[in-house]
Amino acid sequence: MVAILAGSFDPLTNGHLDLIARGSRLADRLIVAILRNESKSPLFSVEERAEMIREAAAAWPNVEVDSFEGLLVDFATQRGATMLIRGLRGVSDYEYEREMSLMNRRLAPSIDTVFLLADAQHSFVSSKLVKEVFRLGGSVEGLVPSFVAERLKRAVC
Repeated sequence: MVAILAGSFDPLTNGHLDLIARGSRLADRLIVAILRNESKSPLFSVEERAEMIREAAAAWPNVEVDSFEGLLVDFATQRGATMLIRGLRGVSDYEYEREMSLMNRRLAPSIDTVFLLADAQHSFVSSKLVKEVFRLGGSVEGLVPSFVAERLKRAVC
């Protein structure tokens, strides 16, 4: 079974790593797919984000990293995936993810969406919040891998 965990991963957080670890146990092959969306003006390039994910996910041999543009279900079909893994941090994520799941089901009925609840220690963490806290001088220790924190220092300073 091939599964996809998609997102911007800008930057990679420990919450993302938790989903990658858990997702790698659910599938024979887990593709971490970075959405190419330059209109969001990301802090890191897709290549830099892929590099960080590969470094962090080295412990899971069935995890690979790729990127895509357009519809996730089209990418999933091209890669032979039958499962999309989505993380839910809280109730605020649910309605959006539910709508996306139903639309994806309509577009590609053979692809299921599986929701994983965020671990409580990561339930408040988002890439956007990490960047904001870091830019304002706050500590992101424990929120991102240490090598990501170092990259943040180089990118923001």
